[in-house]
Amino acid sequence: MAMVIGLVIHASHRARFDAAVRTLTGATLEWITYENEPEIRPRVGELLRRKRVDGLLLGPMPYARAREVIPSSLPVAVTRSAALDLALAWGRALAAGIPGTPVSIDTFAQDTIDEVADALGLDRTAVAGLPFDESQTVPDIIDFHRRAAAPLVISVRTGVIAAGIEGATVVTAQPEIATIRAELHQLALRVKSKQADELRFAAGVFLVAPNSPDPDRARIGLMNLLLNTPEFADCWIENRDRRGVVVFAHRALFEAVTHRWVDLDVLSRAQETLGVRVVAGFGIGASARTCVALAERAAARAEQEPAPGAYLIEDSGLVIGPMGAGSTALTFTYRAHDAGLEDLAAEVGLSAGTLSRLAAIERGLAGRPVSPGELATSLGITDPSGRRLIRKLSERGLVIDEGSAQVSRKGRPTRLYRLAITAAATGPAATVVTGTGATGPATGAGTGVAGAVRS
Repeated sequence: MAMVIGLVIHASHRARFDAAVRTLTGATLEWITYENEPEIRPRVGELLRRKRVDGLLLGPMPYARAREVIPSSLPVAVTRSAALDLALAWGRALAAGIPGTPVSIDTFAQDTIDEVADALGLDRTAVAGLPFDESQTVPDIIDFHRRAAAPLVISVRTGVIAAGIEGATVVTAQPEIATIRAELHQLALRVKSKQADELRFAAGVFLVAPNSPDPDRARIGLMNLLLNTPEFADCWIENRDRRGVVVFAHRALFEAVTHRWVDLDVLSRAQETLGVRVVAGFGIGASARTCVALAERAAARAEQEPAPGAYLIEDSGLVIGPMGAGSTALTFTYRAHDAGLEDLAAEVGLSAGTLSRLAAIERGLAGRPVSPGELATSLGITDPSGRRLIRKLSERGLVIDEGSAQVSRKGRPTRLYRLAITAAATGPAATVVTGTGATGPATGAGTGVAGAVRS
């Protein structure tokens, strides 16, 4: 699997990073260069929306600026200057005939400063240190150095180095090529490990309650529900006897569907649409047989819980659960299904819930065209599934081709489509109410809740 790593650097550091990445092969690099710190967050956010990124390499300040837009599941490496970088900076000053003390140093932890000062035989009491704090601004750091009034300044911050300190020699201690290379290689290994883990074979077993009045009919209804759920579009779904439906997929798909093994929204939808209690179990192992056996054990364990839920059991012995049936904070779209929307869903071959979610996305777009990839992201499915969904909607005239656009400087233009779900659904206008923070299955007017879109 191809690896994509994003690098977030100050424009003045490009040459150093270019030299550091030369030894890395098998990865595509996406560069984000900035001149001023306020540029960091929007540029990182734009990259993550535009491109699938497997890992991100950035410094402490870029990380602090962009942390809120970086997914918690994305491997990140923060390039902090190491003790070696400080020692080399101090050594360059001494080699140039500049006394090693008095000196003021920013960004490094105090214990690192003390360690290097001892190694160089320098007086610790003549060293002023300002450890990194993400709330610090460049003027704050410059003010620290001015108050220290030391003839030697060692700094990591680009703004301080560019501004200079009057009456002092400023020496840079920014990460050396070797430090950057080590962080980059470790990040690449973490990404490879994560990719291998995501591609592990996995199985899910969905069971209807044993006391269901018509278990065979409920099992068929459950299978149809899963087949019409976009999140499961890339799965192999098989009807089994003894109340069960088996689903085969990679670990990554199940991890996404369960929101990282927290909850499984399809369980609450099954109870609402089928009127029966459904539980699930997931198994991850070295073979299909092992995965199914583990998933069956996990489902049996989920059946012991008082409420619909799910468990995960891995061949390593790891057990996660119980997962809720949509118990985390969500933004719900409640839609009273009229007969027209139900009929349209049947014609298209999608569930009314899925069609309602698409209608909610259409309202949010307010006439703006969308790419298959953007639609897939909104639904929480893969890009290929998004393209298949677009084709299915096109066959019924539920999307309108709006031509293509070049969303990035590289690659081919992307086709754009305008959703036309609302116009195609006949009958009275649906009532839409939104809310957050629901726990457990929600209920709405009419025939019930169409679906939930994670915020």
